[in-house]
Amino acid sequence: MTTAPAAVVASTVVDPELPMLTLADLGVLRSVDVDGGRVVATITPTYSGCPAVAAMRDDLARVLAEAGYDDVEVRLSLSPAWTTDWITEHGRQALRDHGISPPGPAPSGPATLSLSPTRRALSCPRCGSARTELTSEFGSTACKAHYRCLDCLEPFDHVKEI
Repeated sequence: MTTAPAAVVASTVVDPELPMLTLADLGVLRSVDVDGGRVVATITPTYSGCPAVAAMRDDLARVLAEAGYDDVEVRLSLSPAWTTDWITEHGRQALRDHGISPPGPAPSGPATLSLSPTRRALSCPRCGSARTELTSEFGSTACKAHYRCLDCLEPFDHVKEI
């Protein structure tokens, strides 16, 4: 027996790579529609090659089925493309609370090619210092860069702006 609306149930599913965030907080969960007994959830991956898409899809279907929704479809939508601007303020705070620097505003306009490291205005999620340095453009996942705070000396990930 279903006890909660499908959208409420779907909004509890966490991201497999950033489990402090729900798919809703990450902005990946785009819609949840109910037509009769059928639930259609639509997700937009953080990027087209995201390896977590299958886990997101399976987790959504499983959680909805466990809540009593027997006919569930999870659709993938690539347009419009996901942007870090879709991360909610609650999601940004959850990242900070877990030692990950949230993204700033996403770049707009045409993408420029640069062989230099990307300059980002960010602060240490642990002490708040703006004195940070990039240690690697590639963090624990492809969507993160790795930094070190020059004041507290702690390393941290930063979610790249997309």
